[in-house]
Amino acid sequence: MKNIVALDTSTEACSVALQCGDQSIFRYTVEPRIHAKALLPMLNELIAEAGITPKQLDAVTFARGPGAFTGVRIATAAAQAIALGADLPVAPVSTLAAIATRCHRETGESKVAVAIDARMGEVYWGAYQLSNGLPELIGEESVCAPESLVKLDGSWCAAGTGWQTYAETLEPITGAVVKEGVDPFPHALDVLSIGKILLERGDGVPAGQALPVYLRDNVALTIEQRAAR
Repeated sequence: MKNIVALDTSTEACSVALQCGDQSIFRYTVEPRIHAKALLPMLNELIAEAGITPKQLDAVTFARGPGAFTGVRIATAAAQAIALGADLPVAPVSTLAAIATRCHRETGESKVAVAIDARMGEVYWGAYQLSNGLPELIGEESVCAPESLVKLDGSWCAAGTGWQTYAETLEPITGAVVKEGVDPFPHALDVLSIGKILLERGDGVPAGQALPVYLRDNVALTIEQRAAR
């Protein structure tokens, strides 16, 4: 697959990345509450910069959550719309895995404990080991109170907005270390790198099966389910 687009609006950050041949380009901004207005113009800029047309896209990947409910829905809807019109495969990517991959890419850390502030006194949680290829999830992704998390050790690097909100609780309970220079948000470049691997091994899905993951509630409907309603 030559041309793959990656979308992320699952946190305060909004980003789009495009692989065109061997080149990857992106747009990235941290501006809460503008995702719905910013996403498609950013995508159109990248397509124009790459010198291709939307019809030349081969696949779509997106951050499917967990994260902000509205933000997760924006990227999901955009990915479904792009894929549905051209019958493209879609690779949904965990937002938590994307944050872990960004941390690994930017710092070299190979064990990353990700916590996103989920509001209501809870965090979205996932612990990942990284080397080459896909980040390996240790245990399960979950939404829970910070006090209920299990002990890790000092070899784990902390990433995600949850560490800013609940640092006093998370650090002593988990043992993971908060280090300077670790960005708390996902980036479409890392959604792209994970999505490419999923697509290459045949794990892409049709547009109608490209669903968000909220963890807290099962509120996602397929395109077919929405049509039936």
